Amino acid sequence: MAKDLAQLRNIGVIAHIDAGKTTVTERMLYVSGTKHRAGEVDRGTTTTDDDAEEAERGITIYSACVAFHWNDVQINLIDTPGHVDFTAEVERSLRVLDGAVIVFSAREGVEAQSETVWRQADKYQVARVAFINKLDREGANFEAVFEEMRSRLDANPVALQIPVGQGPAHIDNPFRGVIDLIGEHMLTFPEGKAGRHVVAAPIPAALVDQAALWREQLIGELANYSDALMELALAEAPIPAGLIREVLREATVHQQIQPVLCGSALHGMGVQPLLDAVVDYLPNPLEKPPVTGLAPLGKSSSGKGSKAKKKGATEQTLSRRPDSQEPFCGLVFKILPFKTGDLSWVRIYSGSLQGNSRVLNPARGKKENVAQLWQIHASKKDEQLQVAQAGDIVGIIGLRDSVTGDTLCDAAAPIVLESIEFPETVISMAIEPESTADKKKLAEALEMLRKQDPTFTALENEETGQTLISGMGELHLEVIQHRLERDFKLNVKVHNPRVSYRETIKNSVEVVGDCNRQINGVQHTAQVVLRVEPCETADGGVVIGNALDHGLPNEMLTIVLEELETAGQGGGVLGFPLMHIKVKLLRGEMHETDSSEIAFRTAANLALDAGLRQAGTVLLEPIMRLEISTPDEHVGDLVGDLQQRRAIIHQTQNRGTLTVLQAEAPLAELFGYSSAMRSLSQGRASCSMTPSTYAAAPDEVLKKFL
Repeated sequence: MAKDLAQLRNIGVIAHIDAGKTTVTERMLYVSGTKHRAGEVDRGTTTTDDDAEEAERGITIYSACVAFHWNDVQINLIDTPGHVDFTAEVERSLRVLDGAVIVFSAREGVEAQSETVWRQADKYQVARVAFINKLDREGANFEAVFEEMRSRLDANPVALQIPVGQGPAHIDNPFRGVIDLIGEHMLTFPEGKAGRHVVAAPIPAALVDQAALWREQLIGELANYSDALMELALAEAPIPAGLIREVLREATVHQQIQPVLCGSALHGMGVQPLLDAVVDYLPNPLEKPPVTGLAPLGKSSSGKGSKAKKKGATEQTLSRRPDSQEPFCGLVFKILPFKTGDLSWVRIYSGSLQGNSRVLNPARGKKENVAQLWQIHASKKDEQLQVAQAGDIVGIIGLRDSVTGDTLCDAAAPIVLESIEFPETVISMAIEPESTADKKKLAEALEMLRKQDPTFTALENEETGQTLISGMGELHLEVIQHRLERDFKLNVKVHNPRVSYRETIKNSVEVVGDCNRQINGVQHTAQVVLRVEPCETADGGVVIGNALDHGLPNEMLTIVLEELETAGQGGGVLGFPLMHIKVKLLRGEMHETDSSEIAFRTAANLALDAGLRQAGTVLLEPIMRLEISTPDEHVGDLVGDLQQRRAIIHQTQNRGTLTVLQAEAPLAELFGYSSAMRSLSQGRASCSMTPSTYAAAPDEVLKKFL
């Protein structure tokens, strides 16, 4: 029987680290009756942080999926990490979700990673509601966070609730409930963290005027999206709560506004109204536009997802509606490797999928077995399913060749959905097993981890024999190292982290590449003339251009451009990847009898190498954006330390009792910064780092490599 998709919500909980995402998720499971007791992050007893490393550190590292019911609606919820090192988990989750709950701390407000996840939600056009959490904390400020959403995120927040009091229980006016601006009553949660009961009461007389002002703002904003509501507002007639919710839903689904609710998840306050908002305002799969993709132009023979394009062929755009009668298509967005077989997480966009069936991976041109279908709970298999339908998020056992970002579809109706793009790694370190006997075991373990995490890479350096692992930050690689020791029982030695530098050039030059060689007694002759110049490229890489309209036959022209493309993806003079370079083919000369494919490939390589050397090497280093929150008395020490690390401080601002420093600094100077910051501030400062850009490194850094 087809599932009613109107009764389904696929949502994520996303936020900056320590805003309380996992506590919100845990409380949702408890109030919905899915759990008999709410777990706590500090005790390592939460459902979604079921990895030993997560329980130990008290942070989320891996996204986890849970399903539960609220008001007869099934909610598939993905809890995501807040630390920037694990941003890939947020990226892949948002790619497959329809809606999101973004959690902000009422004390810290909009933080650096809050901005990152907001931009990711914008990129994937995910509708969202906001929850201002931790209103029971010292320094909580609902209005300040609300205004920060508007100024820092370019959001359009609309308050559905305001807090009654703010701060901890021992102050004069502590947080004790919320005022519902739609129903015009006060909600309290008398049983606290142990209960599920919500009590509605009249708004206290002292808060009636304040509530009326906020409600007026709510109606004024919603009048922009509904003529019926505007007419009632202008006539000063009563506005039915049903109409307000209807307009709110319509505007939220179309990402025109973001409803804002508030509470304290740790103390069980405000979570039931938040679940009501998820059901009332976030879209179901039917309210999302049909998913679009491309018709595959040819089967890939490389196994790397490339499509062999026929000459003159154009890619045809296809779409699939969220309907079980449409042909099946889905996207693999996460893989959990197990020795018994990988568990692939798949969002089904159209059609239905049965266990013990076969599907097509069109990007790789391979058929895949769907041996078993599972409902996922946290990161484990929960209940085996016979069939799954459009809108579902399920685990599949049996896929062999599919990786994160691959499309699965009906072989009779192939379609390739847009994949998932992940940021490039910024830090590397050498790793080796303590005994040579473990070398093969280490390679297998790293391969399993690479399948699970698209922002982790492991490569063996052929010259040194060292294995280099790369990731998004020190914490990322530290977690990988602990997993090797704990899960794979491998003792490994790691060496100092290395920065992922890039190379570009200073000047524009014209260069000639001459090939005049005898190979196995056969003469090979060709000449290629290039212009190599610095430029700002859209993707940050190397752009290959052609100013040649005659002088070379088409097949030789194609070979030269192909060779330049391949060489441009290799390293520069120092061996680092190239950035911001434009290479233009100006001339090519053939010999009457001695020109060959080998000759032109060699000439193109020689010309590019000469161009990079003559144009002058510029070493580019990754720059990190820092946001540091610290009590005022430690600002001077932290600023002094940052200046020694070649940091540029862009802004300082007061946020409640804290000072927030916004700065940029080279990644190479930030190894061990977290420890230094903690010791300078007696453990009271906190910091978040996000990759910002690449900038020219000083000459003394370049000289080390030359």
